[in-house]
Amino acid sequence: MNFGKQLKEGLITQNPVLVQLLGMCSTMAITTSFFNGLGMGVSVLIILTLSNIFISLLRKIIPNEVRIACYIVVIAGFVTCVDLLLKAFVPALSSSLGVFIPLIVVNCIILGRAEAFASKNTVGASTLDGICQGIGYTIVLIIMCVFREFFGSGTIGGGLLGGGALGSAPGIAIFPAEFGLSMLTLPVGGFLTLGALIAAMQWALAKSEKKKEAK
Repeated sequence: MNFGKQLKEGLITQNPVLVQLLGMCSTMAITTSFFNGLGMGVSVLIILTLSNIFISLLRKIIPNEVRIACYIVVIAGFVTCVDLLLKAFVPALSSSLGVFIPLIVVNCIILGRAEAFASKNTVGASTLDGICQGIGYTIVLIIMCVFREFFGSGTIGGGLLGGGALGSAPGIAIFPAEFGLSMLTLPVGGFLTLGALIAAMQWALAKSEKKKEAK
């Protein structure tokens, strides 16, 4: 169990979105405001960590033939809990994210880590994996939200800053919205932003690999 190594994997070398290319549907769909990105990221982090813990605890008694079904049952249980908690305590976020919270059940990040890591490692290592992978996912969402919101509408912190109720706050205006690239707030903006981030990550990893080979 190596926290530094697992954190590096979650943030960079095995980032779930930019390297493993998982969870891309929700990543592109909800990254239109800081409020959405932070809420979705934290929700996935909590569900991923708890699912990893329980699947690691049960890994020796889950029959191999039905392991995927068992993983989905565990994940669905935690998704339901988070969904109900959001509806009870943060209804604005629940309404904003809509169907993408229930769809975490089939999010490839969570099921992928359950199959690739939690089912083969100890509870401690699986807990760290869930936290680190969740942090990596959350950071990508926040970067995309800040970029799309700022350049698309000229604001930052939409949903949280700028006064108003939680979830409906307009954000802090940096420049008038009419000067923004409104295309970035549309679905195509999600594709373009995510594509640019993936390209930047792959370039950085390739450059790092070349430096290692040169040594």
